Amino acid sequence: MNSSFASRLLAWFDRHGRHELPWQHPRTAYRVWVSEIMLQQTRVETVIPYFTAFVDRFPDLSALADAPIDEVLHFWSGLGYYARARNLHRAARIVIECHRGQLPQDPAALEALPGIGRSTAAAILAQAYDRPMAILDGNVRRVLARHRAVDGWPGQARVASALWSIAESLVPESRAADYTQAMMDLGALVCTRSRPACSRCPVAGDCRARLQGRVAELPAPRPGRAMPTRTRWAALVRSPAGILLERRAPSGIWGGLYSLPEADEREQLVDRITARWAEAREQGAASARIAHAFSHYRLDLRILEFRLPTVPWGIMEGQSTIWYNPASSNAVGLPAPIARFLRDQGTPHDGTNG
Repeated sequence: MNSSFASRLLAWFDRHGRHELPWQHPRTAYRVWVSEIMLQQTRVETVIPYFTAFVDRFPDLSALADAPIDEVLHFWSGLGYYARARNLHRAARIVIECHRGQLPQDPAALEALPGIGRSTAAAILAQAYDRPMAILDGNVRRVLARHRAVDGWPGQARVASALWSIAESLVPESRAADYTQAMMDLGALVCTRSRPACSRCPVAGDCRARLQGRVAELPAPRPGRAMPTRTRWAALVRSPAGILLERRAPSGIWGGLYSLPEADEREQLVDRITARWAEAREQGAASARIAHAFSHYRLDLRILEFRLPTVPWGIMEGQSTIWYNPASSNAVGLPAPIARFLRDQGTPHDGTNG
């Protein structure tokens, strides 16, 4: 069954798989690595324009390592999960310093780099070097859970271990790069989360979920949990010099990006702004709200607008702060919801389409 699975899948891939993805031409280790990091929790069609712009600006590992993090985040703005960009930048510098500028081909050394886990390391090695390595991203988990009728949520250790064993048993000795892409394509194009096209699946003949009438229930969903809402307050401070933005802490949500100053409570935010600039004038009640869903909570960001009549001097305490004017400021990374808010307010921003 194992060799039959691979041969059927590869025959389907030759006819129906994706062969013109930008990171396949040329398929260098650097380009594969960047694409795999971008593809974590993000769809291919979303990634393609970001990948193209990113590698145009940072065409190789040295260019990425030498770039300031602000510029890297700027080219990542709108793609989300910004820790991926920070890890990519850190890993590039580590490779330059510790691996003579070449991504390591040893799986353990590759996994030791920031942002690279077991599946990502295997995908890089398989696609860049044609190494027979098993991967287990979201698409592959879904394919294998259905094909072998594996019960349970794939995020559980027991279920993940079973799926890894199956994945390793199916990898062919040759055409590893094509097989890896074929597995991802099968999950993305045929064995989709909802309404899978079983009639077009090359391995439907022995798919246990299909034979048992359980396709819709596998893989099992994550156990339900309530999604909390977190309310925060943000300041839209306008002055003749631009809009006040401050860099967020390196870790956490929107880490390392520039955003509006925030506080937990309305009073805290007002006190923070007016303590720095006594002449700041609050423009009435909350002028707008930003609703944004993260993976583990919903953000309700309430915006207060302040105006400063003259060009301000100095910066606020704590984090790095800039007066942002797109006509004269350097490119900076903005969270997509903030970029959209500024655009919708009629305020120029840095051009991210988020």
